[in-house]
Amino acid sequence: MEHFISFDLKEFIATIGYIGIFGIVFAESGLLVGFFLPGDSLLFTAGVIAGSKTMQDTLGVELSYPVLAIGCFIAAVSGDSVGYWFGHKVGRGLFNRKDSMLFKKKYLHQAEAMYQKHGGKIIVIARFIPIVRTFAPIVAGIGVMHYRRFLAYNVIGGLLWAVGVVSAGYFLGEAADGYLMPIIIGIILVSVAPPAIHILRDYLKQRQAKQSAAPTLDTPAE
Repeated sequence: MEHFISFDLKEFIATIGYIGIFGIVFAESGLLVGFFLPGDSLLFTAGVIAGSKTMQDTLGVELSYPVLAIGCFIAAVSGDSVGYWFGHKVGRGLFNRKDSMLFKKKYLHQAEAMYQKHGGKIIVIARFIPIVRTFAPIVAGIGVMHYRRFLAYNVIGGLLWAVGVVSAGYFLGEAADGYLMPIIIGIILVSVAPPAIHILRDYLKQRQAKQSAAPTLDTPAE
């Protein structure tokens, strides 16, 4: 099963080539439809293929590390910029929307304040968290984070993520071939851990708050 999944991802990369890889990185970096795409594992595996002549011969594909790294970097930065402008142009209308069960306007105001104070750090860190990296630039645009400031951190985050993950795969190259699937699983677990921990903490806090607010049965009557 492991061999099938690992081989399938490598075959997928060989099939889509540079254009497909760059397109996925672009979409996952800022388009709402791209939140489900396999950014981390895709970049790492593409880097491994670029660093392994044996793997390239087996797959019948040739990937250049410089082209891959530079192309993914440009796609990541461009995708985040598109996400920012989408949030800036369209997202502001959400402030005029009425609250509902699934939408609370207060969260937009909180996000706005959060990005004004810690926006840069969030843009960089979000690169390494699936789903969050797709929505982070959109919320930054909604929160009126100045574009020049956003772009500076966007470039830093894109460099660390796109070039960093591709480079990790490339320099492991042949050595990573036999351990590709465990490494990919590890990448996924590390990526998912931060939001999972955050959700768990929120759940525990809400549960504790409800328990504290609930009246006790042994409260003496007046």
